[in-house]
Amino acid sequence: MNEYERIQEAAAFIRERCQMVPEMGVILGSGLGDLALEVSAKTVLDYVAIPHFKKVSVAGHPGRLILGKINGIDAALLQGRQHYYEGYEFSDVVFPLRVLARLGVKKLLLTNAAGAINPTLQTGNLMIIRDHINLMGGNPLRGENDERLGPRFLDLSAVYDPIFQDVLVSALTQIGLAAHKGVYAAVSGPVYETPAEVRMLAGLGVDAVGMSTVPEAIGARHLGLRVAGISCITNMAAGLSAQPLSHRDVIMTAEQIKPDLIRLLNLAISRL
Repeated sequence: MNEYERIQEAAAFIRERCQMVPEMGVILGSGLGDLALEVSAKTVLDYVAIPHFKKVSVAGHPGRLILGKINGIDAALLQGRQHYYEGYEFSDVVFPLRVLARLGVKKLLLTNAAGAINPTLQTGNLMIIRDHINLMGGNPLRGENDERLGPRFLDLSAVYDPIFQDVLVSALTQIGLAAHKGVYAAVSGPVYETPAEVRMLAGLGVDAVGMSTVPEAIGARHLGLRVAGISCITNMAAGLSAQPLSHRDVIMTAEQIKPDLIRLLNLAISRL
């Protein structure tokens, strides 16, 4: 069975359980899954029940697909993501969003927990991703290309939709939060960066760093989806704070940021 057939099988399984055609897809990063509580008329499916979905083993990623309405918009939420550092291939990481596209999703909102490199960012800030740098050592489009999914050679000059960025800036301003934009760098993980690596990233013009999102953004653009991205700044990157880095602290800070993120998404999703 090839990738396209696996996508078809997973989408058919989901359609048997929910006939809704989602317009918006949302991927919720570490500790950010509670947006699912805002979904009405919802159907909930564990990843492990869906054909070809991989399980999630990271704390803060429940591993559920939730279909329902957010502020009247038909949406599909991936409550947690698969990561390259868990031992999965990049094709496994982007498989769920390919299934969402098959279900009807045209727009994708990506969220993540990230470490700040730009000193103007503080823990608790929300950063709109305006561009990215892929330092993960691989690409989800590597290998034989299926033209039914997208083109062999993909233009990435505008991965994150400029209109969506403006919508998010407006929504942040409306709810009284600072509207930061920045460049997100993705590394393979699971270790945090060294102080020397953080200095290198700063020299490259990176504002925040994490271990996800970029493969999904590439996979989504390959499918022709319009993409927006938001980084929740959960820590300062290594060497910028005396505090040692830990995933537990990332999850705890994400818990504190969640109310602001939920307010933002509730306001912005109907406008995207």
